[in-house]
Amino acid sequence: MRRLWTPLGMLAALLTSAAPAQAACCYFSAKNADILQPAQKVFLTYDPAEKAETFTVQPKFEGNALDFGMVIPTPTQPKLHEMPRDFFKHLALYTILKKREFPHSKLMPRVEREMLMRAANGRRAGSADEDAKADKGNAPPRPTVRVLEAGVVGSLDYKIIEADRADDLFQWLKNHKYSYSGDEASLNFYVQKKWLFTVMKIDTMQMKRNKDGTFAGEVTPTRFQFTSEKFIYPLKITQISVKDKTEALFYVQAPFKADLEGDFSYQMTWIPMLQAGSGCMPSGLPGGGGEWLKDFAPQQPNLLARAQGLGFQFVAGQRPQPGKGGRIPTTMEWARKLSKDDVKVLRGEAPYSEKAPDVDEGFTQADVNDPQRSQAIFKVIQARLNKARQERPLGYLVREAPKEDVTALAQLAGHIQEGKFVTKFRKIFLKDEMNEDLIIIPARYNDAEDKSEYEEILPVSPP
Repeated sequence: MRRLWTPLGMLAALLTSAAPAQAACCYFSAKNADILQPAQKVFLTYDPAEKAETFTVQPKFEGNALDFGMVIPTPTQPKLHEMPRDFFKHLALYTILKKREFPHSKLMPRVEREMLMRAANGRRAGSADEDAKADKGNAPPRPTVRVLEAGVVGSLDYKIIEADRADDLFQWLKNHKYSYSGDEASLNFYVQKKWLFTVMKIDTMQMKRNKDGTFAGEVTPTRFQFTSEKFIYPLKITQISVKDKTEALFYVQAPFKADLEGDFSYQMTWIPMLQAGSGCMPSGLPGGGGEWLKDFAPQQPNLLARAQGLGFQFVAGQRPQPGKGGRIPTTMEWARKLSKDDVKVLRGEAPYSEKAPDVDEGFTQADVNDPQRSQAIFKVIQARLNKARQERPLGYLVREAPKEDVTALAQLAGHIQEGKFVTKFRKIFLKDEMNEDLIIIPARYNDAEDKSEYEEILPVSPP
């Protein structure tokens, strides 16, 4: 029997074994077998003019089932596409935060080095991370549960189902040996909205088996492409597959910078982060952060009061801690409107990172130990340092990654688009925060649009 999984949560139905669930889906696993959804990653895109949405999901599974399934609800019939297995690894690499680096000399005396470095702003380390054949069946005309499509995407068998009644869908799952651990009400939420259900079967033999016999792993990412009046992500169906909470990492590509509604907004952490960095850089906050602080100023007291009421306390350089009821605020981890050069990075036509010049180039420790040459060498090094500081007074934007991983970014080509805003944010959802689906909205306040970018580690004001 199978257990299904749902986007951002799992439906907790059973297939023959169990594993963890992923965002926008719910799981079916074998009876008396467990499947958990400890984390989810999703890449979403939306074209408001065409009402065209896609989401790519890659669930992380843990459990003791030999096989299991997933169910993903969508407002209209989706087209399914296999995505590169390491798609989310490439996204994580592409969105590593940069840090400001100033040229420095390893050969000059320590005292002189320290004097030269006093002008450099300190930076705290940040963390980065890291989805046909039509099966019309032999049922009578217009059955209450209809299989609209069946096929294979990658290594996954799937069926797209339409249902008029939640109780009949519940019975259909049972008749087809899906032991659904949820109730009819959880299905009815989507049946009443006339959404469709994609059911997928997964073979855990493709996953790593632990010493205790349980399985752990991630399936090949699958992209769902469909039309939708709203930019929405199915969250409620995942509620059944979550024990206490699930962590979701969103990459959203749209014509606008994206955010979540209400108390889920990352502004509760982004605004305090910008405030903490204000005044640390002579030229102002990078990426338009200062402009957004100014535009958002009338709302700042209300936002901070609401955050305080929820028990959210911002501490620069630290992950947010649980507030009242264990709730954790959303955090934005990267945001940028992509330029032509950003897209060129994928093809290797633009550098992945800047590099601070080596001001010691051509000299050795033996050279500076020579009394007759050391002073002349120091003058050359000092001139190089002065030149670099003059050309790049704010330093060089530097990040590091293995060369082969940077080359593999080519697999993102076609998915990452010039002129679009990519917003990366993380939210840990408690079970009682998953009563509705997520609506993704433009980041704005009244007439002001949040265009602030976040691609480098922000400075932190001293306490």
